[in-house]
Amino acid sequence: MNEHLDKPEWQADSYHRHVRYVSDLGGPVVDLLDPRPGERILDLGCGDGALTEVIAGRQVDVLGIDAGEAFVASARARGLDVVHGDGQDLPFEPESFDAVFSNAALHWMPDADGVLRGVSRVLKPGGRFVGEFGGHGNIAAVTTALRAVLQRHGVKWRELGWYFPTAEAYRTRLESHGFTVEESQLFPRPTPLPTDIEGWLAVFAEGFLNRLDDHHRTPAIAAIVDLLEPALRDDQGQWSVDYVRLRFKATKAE
Repeated sequence: MNEHLDKPEWQADSYHRHVRYVSDLGGPVVDLLDPRPGERILDLGCGDGALTEVIAGRQVDVLGIDAGEAFVASARARGLDVVHGDGQDLPFEPESFDAVFSNAALHWMPDADGVLRGVSRVLKPGGRFVGEFGGHGNIAAVTTALRAVLQRHGVKWRELGWYFPTAEAYRTRLESHGFTVEESQLFPRPTPLPTDIEGWLAVFAEGFLNRLDDHHRTPAIAAIVDLLEPALRDDQGQWSVDYVRLRFKATKAE
């Protein structure tokens, strides 16, 4: 049995209903990228293209890539130039881009060195790599509840498959691939949910929960919700998720 779970094949409508905030909160990362007119920029893990569209509005040539076929279709429906592919094995020509941008995607790519090798290869000398993703401590309550409940059902693994490094560890990894790091910071961002924790689990934990058969999946979800309620649901009934984000900006050597 594979211990490393693949990113779920999300449906764009479910993503929009339950977790649209993921792109909505990405504005500061676009500002950190500071797109410059005429640049060619890669949006790595572009999702449905919400931020790709924002970047395109800055008078740049932007290309998106995502591993989710439904997301690629949704982004193309916006009129964006997007390809289907693996961010851990970028298919583009060397020195094709002035900058690479990524929001809320790199934690789904456990081969971090594969990502950085590819980003370094496709960037021009002096090119920027700017992004934000889950860092150390991200969704700690959710991860603990998932592991506890799924192990009761005989699902055992060494790790959940997400990649949540510390700021120091990611800085070191960037530097090992020839980047000069201007910023690498970890910060908490507890985030209210527009629906509830079950909706969040349906989007982001689908790949884990689908390892259970139909008979066990529903009670397992109920048990996870029960464990999370004291920590993530307030006395007004509002659910939040315990996000911790890692935001960085790095430059490829000239």
